[in-house]
Amino acid sequence: MLQIHGVPISVHTRKVIVAAIEKGLPYELRQVVPVVPDSLPANWRAVSPTGLIPVISDGDFTLGDSAAICAYLERAHPQRPLYPAEPRALGRAMWFENYAGGTIFRHIVHPLFIEVFVQPNVNRIAPDQQKIDAVLNTALPETFGYLESELGMSRFLAGDTLSMGDVAVVSNLITFQYIGFRLDAARYPRLAALFQDVVMYPAVREAIQKEQATVQGMGLNGDCVRAALN
Repeated sequence: MLQIHGVPISVHTRKVIVAAIEKGLPYELRQVVPVVPDSLPANWRAVSPTGLIPVISDGDFTLGDSAAICAYLERAHPQRPLYPAEPRALGRAMWFENYAGGTIFRHIVHPLFIEVFVQPNVNRIAPDQQKIDAVLNTALPETFGYLESELGMSRFLAGDTLSMGDVAVVSNLITFQYIGFRLDAARYPRLAALFQDVVMYPAVREAIQKEQATVQGMGLNGDCVRAALN
């Protein structure tokens, strides 16, 4: 059985879980939280040389990095593809998957998560409001504005069929809202519509439903995905 090492509210781990669900693959989630050292297996660095999540174990094969994992699962299990066959659509899907990890996560979700969750709950220090404001006032409008400008020509970012690019972007938006921020639907209506479409997609919806125990246990706000829970 496929083993996924990570935590379900991780934007990157969620991508892998969605891919496994979409492709009908049985999997076991092994909870690993890098910011909580006590959660790490004794051999964690052997499993994950970077120390990051997610990592998969598929028989005797181990692989890290969510993009690499999703590409591997796509090639190993081509049923219900999450990457388009058409070259330009594939390029866009891969671009937005990369943009989600390299820009949305790095410049918005990760710094906000550190300040509003890790600092007070793990490090026992107050959040730095200046850092939060810098994200909300600069990185967020630039990034969300770009995404808004790329929507409208088709239902999803790479065409009329959901791709891993959509999953990666919306995975970030889910966790962004779990930690107490809101996607301004009046300012970013196309992005908000994409969010609703993706969270209601069956594989994404199932992943969201399965992660709610973790959401509640961490004291996060799951209101943004309430429609997917009904």
